[in-house]
Amino acid sequence: MSSNKPTIPKGTRDFGPREMAKRNHIVNVIKNQFELFGFSEIQTPTMENLSVLTGKYGDEGDQLIFKILNSGDYLKKVDKNHEFNSKSILSKISEKGLRYDLTVPFARFVVQNQNDIAFPFRRFQIQPVWRADRPQKGRYREFYQCDADIIGSNSIINEVELAQLIHGVFENLRYKNFILKINHREVLFAIAKYVKLESQEISFATIIDKLDKVAQEVVEAELIQLGADEHKLNDYFNLIKEKNNPETLLSKLNQLIPENKGVEDLKMFFDRSKGLIDDPKIELDFSLARGLSYYTGMIFEVKATDVNIGSICGGGRYDNLTGVFGLSDISGVGISFGLDRINDVLKEKNLFPDLLGDELHVMIGHFDEESLNHGVSIMNELRRAGIRVLIYPDIAKIKKQLTYANKISAQHTLLIGSEEMAKKKYTIKNMKSGNQQVLSIVEIIKYLKLTN
Repeated sequence: MSSNKPTIPKGTRDFGPREMAKRNHIVNVIKNQFELFGFSEIQTPTMENLSVLTGKYGDEGDQLIFKILNSGDYLKKVDKNHEFNSKSILSKISEKGLRYDLTVPFARFVVQNQNDIAFPFRRFQIQPVWRADRPQKGRYREFYQCDADIIGSNSIINEVELAQLIHGVFENLRYKNFILKINHREVLFAIAKYVKLESQEISFATIIDKLDKVAQEVVEAELIQLGADEHKLNDYFNLIKEKNNPETLLSKLNQLIPENKGVEDLKMFFDRSKGLIDDPKIELDFSLARGLSYYTGMIFEVKATDVNIGSICGGGRYDNLTGVFGLSDISGVGISFGLDRINDVLKEKNLFPDLLGDELHVMIGHFDEESLNHGVSIMNELRRAGIRVLIYPDIAKIKKQLTYANKISAQHTLLIGSEEMAKKKYTIKNMKSGNQQVLSIVEIIKYLKLTN
């Protein structure tokens, strides 16, 4: 009988124990910072109604939502004489989809729970999302987002806090080679009008968003074809190339688009940020667009400067995302850390700690049935003391047991035989250094607590 080798869908991955230890290290650092900044955790369902998801991410985003077929005979509602294409029958065969991000489901959550939460509401969420994208390095179809949002407040202090939070996360991950780029959607829209693309602001932002992927000449040609004024476009491109302090850049921007709210917000952000972030890694980037259509104010994007990968954190302000669900005039701002890309960066730069807290402290080995039974009682005593320990469950040669200890990366082995049982002194061996000591259980517990 033939059997097919099992596979997993492209753009998804399995994670073994060592990989999970690294991912949990990142999650724990991010979660600790979220809690330090006063955010409370929530979770939302893996799937949402398509009516919740569609229309919030732009046409391109809508195409990347994984749709879930209705259960049962999902074709029974389709008229056989109906024009048979994916768009026309979608509403008949699919009512739900896998969540595309965590922000839109959060907006839905806020509306449904508005009477039970206090505004401003600060939430964090660490869950997987799905996108029907083409898999490539740093881009997966299933990946985790780590979101923090503040909703129900217009204050720029919220943006300042999120910038502090970003710096705190990467400082605690020991990663320094990043840059936090910021811009404002109203700046982008005003620039669109300046270059004579009024009423085409979204198209302008979408094309500008390609600048970090394709040459400027390509982007410029697309904008001119769209109807942009070439001379005014040159003014804009000259400005985004300029490297200068924020005050100077905002002053020059103000000459192109005077009395713009986005410019004022950015000025206030830098004024309020002074002295609050040690060694700030913040850069004004007037070409930053962020692809999601629900952003209305300041936008953020964190780039690794020494690893070729996409953004590792991003976000921005959305003024009325809850409005589409019936709760108007509620402004929010949030950021999302990409767990998978951060993991790739730390792995490439070898920044994971040597000990990640998941390692087994002790594996107990034994010589016979009697020492196995004695070892079980020792194991329970060590566990009561908070020591991570297991015992080899079968009667086997010591060599096999030690090989197993090496494979599971046990830090120490404790061997039990008749002599050890009689003296109640046990040989504990450090598997990395090879050093070994003969100690009582009390001494072993004290030793392990000092070394872990």
